Amino acid sequence: MRTGTVSSPKSAVSAVDVLARFEDSLLLLHRLPDGDTGRGRLRDEIICGCAPVARRLAMRFRNRGEDVEDLVQVATIGLIKAVDRFEPERGAPFANYVMPTMLGEIKRYFRDRTWTLHVQRSLQELHLAVCRAIPELSQSLQRTPTAEDIAGYLGVSEDEVLRGMQCAAAYTASSLNAPATADDGDGELQDLLGECDDTLEALPEREALRQAIDTLPERDQRILRMRFVDNLTQSEIADQVGVSQMHVSRLLARAFQVLRQELTCADAG
Repeated sequence: MRTGTVSSPKSAVSAVDVLARFEDSLLLLHRLPDGDTGRGRLRDEIICGCAPVARRLAMRFRNRGEDVEDLVQVATIGLIKAVDRFEPERGAPFANYVMPTMLGEIKRYFRDRTWTLHVQRSLQELHLAVCRAIPELSQSLQRTPTAEDIAGYLGVSEDEVLRGMQCAAAYTASSLNAPATADDGDGELQDLLGECDDTLEALPEREALRQAIDTLPERDQRILRMRFVDNLTQSEIADQVGVSQMHVSRLLARAFQVLRQELTCADAG
């Protein structure tokens, strides 16, 4: 069984190749009981072995006004979460799970830093409540909700709803649409946050994945967001959705099957 050793940083090994070396180790890790004395050592070995990938990803966001080592730490937190929550039995490569998890942690870090600097906490919470209400009302009303609809749903005034929307506009203008640094050309920060790394050629194209996700029912999309964006466990998702953990597992499995079919068709086309 291969346990995964990392080549010299100077070697032209892609992130996907590095992560693939730990597939067997991850399978063994999740088969070992929590009390096994070797489990902690194996977990540390996997995290340390994959750490260069976290650093490489964090380096994509240098010159954004944040300390690089802080970004590396944030990416490493995502790596640790991915190692602990990865489910090998699903059959998907570890890279397909760990890369979005680390990237999500970094994006969340930038988002939270910007919110903290520019927006009061009460407005942050109001904006997030409005964002959650819009898709739910759109589905129940079968149309785009008005400010009055949202206000009634949240139990606040229309003025407060508008303040929440204005808060979002201010946030977008001051962060995602901020000019990139001179080293990055004439683009904007939002053009830099979501770009694919050239080393991730083995990962599905983001646009194809987005279109595939759009074909899923709203509840399945919500569950995917909670699992892979909010990093909730299946039990936590079950509590929020109001179903059993086993049902969440089945819904995820069904969603994965649909996504695989959609992406296979996209590749064939």
